[in-house]
Amino acid sequence: MANRDENNTKELHIVMFPWLAFGHIIPFLELSKFIARKGHKISFISTPRNIDRLPKIPHEFSNSITFVKIPLPKIDGLPNDAEATMDIRNEEMIYLKKAMDGMEKEVTNFLENNSPDWIIQDFAQYWLAPISAKLGISRIYYSIINAWFISFLGSIENMININNSSPPKLEDFLVPPKWIPFETKAAYRLHEARWMVESTQKNVSGVSDMYRTGVTIKGLDAIIIRHCHEFEGQWLKLLEDLHHMLVLPTGLMPPIVENSIDVNNESWISIKEWLDEKPKGSVVYVALGSEVAVGQSEINELARGLELSKLPFFWVLRKPSGSGNTDPIELPNGFEERTKGRGIVWKSWVPQLKILSHESIGGFLTHCGWSSTIEGLMFGHPLIMLPFLVDQGLNARILEDQGVGIEVPRNKEDGSYTSKSVANSVKLVMVENDGKLIRDKAKEMSSIFNNKELHDNYIENLINFLENHRIVKNWHT
Repeated sequence: MANRDENNTKELHIVMFPWLAFGHIIPFLELSKFIARKGHKISFISTPRNIDRLPKIPHEFSNSITFVKIPLPKIDGLPNDAEATMDIRNEEMIYLKKAMDGMEKEVTNFLENNSPDWIIQDFAQYWLAPISAKLGISRIYYSIINAWFISFLGSIENMININNSSPPKLEDFLVPPKWIPFETKAAYRLHEARWMVESTQKNVSGVSDMYRTGVTIKGLDAIIIRHCHEFEGQWLKLLEDLHHMLVLPTGLMPPIVENSIDVNNESWISIKEWLDEKPKGSVVYVALGSEVAVGQSEINELARGLELSKLPFFWVLRKPSGSGNTDPIELPNGFEERTKGRGIVWKSWVPQLKILSHESIGGFLTHCGWSSTIEGLMFGHPLIMLPFLVDQGLNARILEDQGVGIEVPRNKEDGSYTSKSVANSVKLVMVENDGKLIRDKAKEMSSIFNNKELHDNYIENLINFLENHRIVKNWHT
């Protein structure tokens, strides 16, 4: 570990406090490791069960990263033992936010007793703003989602005052917002816009998600965001212009493929044997993330589409643990027998990075979560995109516009898709002549997404900012 004393830089104490979703917790933990390697101390706050479920961190961090377990209060509407989004249904999300608000007192006690230099927080903990200002702690919002989603929400005033002005309509989200000064395809479909309208409305927690984000951003010392200037960089400037504050990209933080799981991991041994038998670039990898609850009819159409494509596939089909449904996942009758040898359906954990790095993989059918998108484009895989939640629709529009993939055609009213639209999309991206430009563009994009030196420089820049910026902004309602 670097010795900061040699450079006359004091050791910082930085509190990391992500939202209660592993899609947020893991990027916060990865950023913690980068900062700790530079000789700084991290206190990582989450709930006991979430911390216990984290992957074991390397021994080198035993003295620099401390996990702080703060219990999640029990509230009506939230299942027992539910401490993360993966433990609940989508409709229970509002209760998880309300429960997280109940962590305020213990988090405040921790901050008062430990006097950290910085707190790096997520969007949900809007109540941290006045607390950190009162205690003289510099505060940053870390967005693990990219810059176009945050820009789409507009100014701080727009987010905070949205409930006091005329409520937004569905059609407001179907076109790019008026404050985007350049041409873009960033807009929602009708079935996605309904969720966006919900995010502007007060819920059982007493505030809307949009209000949370606006109050969180107000009075920050900076926004840090998993983005880079080399890919759609105009959104970073727009974010600075909208919020009149420094926006520091962390780079894309491409994860490192771990070789340590090879030898003893039976799942990977079995998967690798199957992949090794397939021709180079022939297999489509299918994974819709750990938190997307895909309906039975959607599973059926996806399965039939993969069958119709006649192409090799590796499909990770795991039921989200919080779906509240104990019924097993059903595949169409005879599907696995008919596709035996050509395709495989894997119903437990997989080492996604190891699979994506295998030379037999030629494309990625994805839900377009930002982390999965980065992982796919790291290896130059063209994308077949089937977005479901939050930012995923915007990601799909912009990535398609960039030429690195195509979105599976869907009914714009209800979001349904057909087996034929799946099959046609898979074949186009994987093998057809009309997809060659997409395959080439995705390969070209790996030079940005997998450039470790480029993204490490962004992290260095961020750490220099943390070490040298000591002004705490006032906060007022």
